[in-house]
Amino acid sequence: MIPPAFDYARPSSVDEAVRTLADAGEEGKVLAGGQSLLPLLRLRLAFPELVVDVGRIPELRGVREDGDALVIGAMTTHHEVVHDPLVRRHAGLLAEATATVADPAVRHRGTLGGSLAHADPAGDLPAVALALDAELVVAGPGGRRTIPAREFFVDYLQSALAPDELLVEVRVPKTDGWSFHYEKFHPVAQSWAIVGVAALVRGDGGHVAEARIALTNMGPTPLRATAAERALSGADGPEAVARAAEAAAEDTRPARDLAGSPEYREHLARVLTRRSVLTALERG
Repeated sequence: MIPPAFDYARPSSVDEAVRTLADAGEEGKVLAGGQSLLPLLRLRLAFPELVVDVGRIPELRGVREDGDALVIGAMTTHHEVVHDPLVRRHAGLLAEATATVADPAVRHRGTLGGSLAHADPAGDLPAVALALDAELVVAGPGGRRTIPAREFFVDYLQSALAPDELLVEVRVPKTDGWSFHYEKFHPVAQSWAIVGVAALVRGDGGHVAEARIALTNMGPTPLRATAAERALSGADGPEAVARAAEAAAEDTRPARDLAGSPEYREHLARVLTRRSVLTALERG
């Protein structure tokens, strides 16, 4: 389908992009890699009067260290994230999960910031940002502010970004010493996950000292499986992990759609949590 008509702007700096978005108000949309916005335009599910292309702003790309965190520009592509040596060394969960996003063509165009700003609970990277306790830095007319990932995802396809704000970078705490695994269940290659689980595990003397579990597509936003995290503390073997994983679906709100019932998704959350934690422990 042909998208509706819109005006187009291509700012060359973050400040110019923010001014352009402020002038457009509710009628402006940011174009990053285009892998989320363009399908919405073609299906006429979005009707912006102005599309603001931020793809030519150099300061929005790249990965750098800042003490105990990695700072990843919002326009850094999935392909760049997967292959960046700093990400692979200090945030392996992000590299592993990003490698599962769609297909190589999408990963070469899609961006980390675009995926997070789209706020799709079925997307892989919002749950990973939650598990990593990432922070998202946004720029607006009043300057920059930092939003914890747990506060960034507000509702289905809704984030804490104001219409005149631009996501500029993602701060990811280094997870050296943690083991990890991301596993999702999807019926065919390149499709959205019916359920996904991002697991970070810190071991101590053969048992789980701390675990972070984040869930993909188990509600209108990505979720932390806090009950399972508590139950995993001190778990010291496969049977204990399996018992703790039974709590993974607590306080979730999975949808009912053609891909499965809420009960089916709850079952998948428990199974995939067990698998992800055990795999992470094996790596550790």
